[in-house]
Amino acid sequence: MPQLPDDLDAVAVRTWCSLALEALGRERAEIDAINVYPIADGDTGTNLYLTVESAAAAVEAVFAAHETGATAPATADVVRAMAHGALIGARGNSGTILAQLLRGMAGVLADGGDAAHLRLALTRAADAARRAVAHPVEGTVLTVAAAAAESAAGEDPDLRAVVHAAYDGARAALARTPEQLAVLGRAGVVDAGGRGLVVVLGALVETVTGQAAARGPRTGPGRTPVPVDGGSVVGLPVGGAPADGAPVGGAGGAPPGEGPLDCPEDGGAGPAFEVIYLLEAGDEQVARLRTRLDALGDSLVVVGGDGLWHVHVHVDDAGAAVEAGVEAGRPYRIRITHFATESGHDLRVQAEPAQRAVVVVVPGDGLAGLCTEAGATTVIARPGEPPASGELVDAIRRAHAREVVLLPNDAALRHTAAAAAEQARTEGVRVALVPTRAAVQGIAALAVHEPDRGFDEDVVAMTAAAGATRYAELAIAERQSWTMAGICQAGDILGLIDGDVAVIGADVPATARTVLDRMLAAGGELVTLVLGEDVPDSLAATLEEHVREGHLAVDTVVYRGGRQRAPLLIGVE
Repeated sequence: MPQLPDDLDAVAVRTWCSLALEALGRERAEIDAINVYPIADGDTGTNLYLTVESAAAAVEAVFAAHETGATAPATADVVRAMAHGALIGARGNSGTILAQLLRGMAGVLADGGDAAHLRLALTRAADAARRAVAHPVEGTVLTVAAAAAESAAGEDPDLRAVVHAAYDGARAALARTPEQLAVLGRAGVVDAGGRGLVVVLGALVETVTGQAAARGPRTGPGRTPVPVDGGSVVGLPVGGAPADGAPVGGAGGAPPGEGPLDCPEDGGAGPAFEVIYLLEAGDEQVARLRTRLDALGDSLVVVGGDGLWHVHVHVDDAGAAVEAGVEAGRPYRIRITHFATESGHDLRVQAEPAQRAVVVVVPGDGLAGLCTEAGATTVIARPGEPPASGELVDAIRRAHAREVVLLPNDAALRHTAAAAAEQARTEGVRVALVPTRAAVQGIAALAVHEPDRGFDEDVVAMTAAAGATRYAELAIAERQSWTMAGICQAGDILGLIDGDVAVIGADVPATARTVLDRMLAAGGELVTLVLGEDVPDSLAATLEEHVREGHLAVDTVVYRGGRQRAPLLIGVE
């Protein structure tokens, strides 16, 4: 069992980011579904996930820079990277508010991570967000953040007691949000942004205690929503499902010296566009920008500092909002979303899109070339470097099609791929995610792809082909460990079938033969072998002969995968 942290040091913050990202990945779709305030555009869970993903990536970059050093990175560097990553990757109102909360916490945690510093960090974060709102509305993430800070207040020197108190206070406040905000009460749901904050705090509980946060009972339609699944809340309106979600109410903190931000008291019709961009500008220029944008629209959030700002506003004149940024400094990463169509625009004129494309994640250059020849757009997952959702979204954009089938080819990428698909849908692309768990399943799906048939029919055929393909891989054990096949030693060859260790062997050829025999015992018509960069061609010849001799009427196809994590990938259809 890993040692539990006594304070929020660099390693604990890294763990917190990782657990929060994983938890938001699990909860993303449900958070999207319950969002009704102030605009029902169904992306709050996705926005929170993408924001934390950017924060986690920034933290990992700090650790990567210290891999060759003798010491771990300083806690101050890690928490500042977390805040900066959240700032530059913030999406929507909800993500921007979360970025502001993390920024407020980082300012305190950089000086220490014990119980007293955490209490102060929670208070500073909640106060900064509330001061930024001219007319704070109870029942939003602001309420949940304040409750977390208030519940954690006191003199208890135990860090675990503080995080539990903050989490419990946030859960209780979240359950009360439908009573405080009319639009939530009518829909029978809790505040989506507040729920996301509870998920993040639940990850903090798991970080410092080693145990998942407490769960509550589920509720049915028409009942009072209560926390479930480590802080999730399920509550459906009487007579139907909740409307699709929207960014959370309230606004993030404004720069020092700026006035408060307006926060509409109820959902409903509002400005037509959401405008978001990063801005390089000085404090005085941003103050003037704030005044101008406040006159143009609502839901204005401007957070940041030290010359870099994140700007978010809802307006009817998107061009004027961008022009205001140009006058203030240098805006970039400009994104405009029309609420009526929920489609994003990146201010570039492009050629007419194709009708359909396939985007596939592959573990090496060899398979990338194979999939490209088959007409797919590829994303290479280097060993130890899984693609982020932004890379998948970029690949979907590069595919430039109205319809896209996304093949992640890795079970660990399911949340990342789902977030990318949701983001692409907001840009007007119809995306279907086929949950392929291995590259050989992706190859099988791509083999039956027919762009001329109906989209749904094509997706069903590709899903069926992937599902009918069992997958295996060989790996080299790095240390002694317990497995489902027994105890392995460092250097042993492991044969994993459908993700579980099934064979422990001494060399690659013998282990591969055993794996093939076990897989083909259940039947099969085609074996796919994908060889790693350093694996000799003779292995393929040996395995082909083994299949011919022991399994009549089974064909074998061999591909070179290039530099990939596993020396051998196996598929059986």
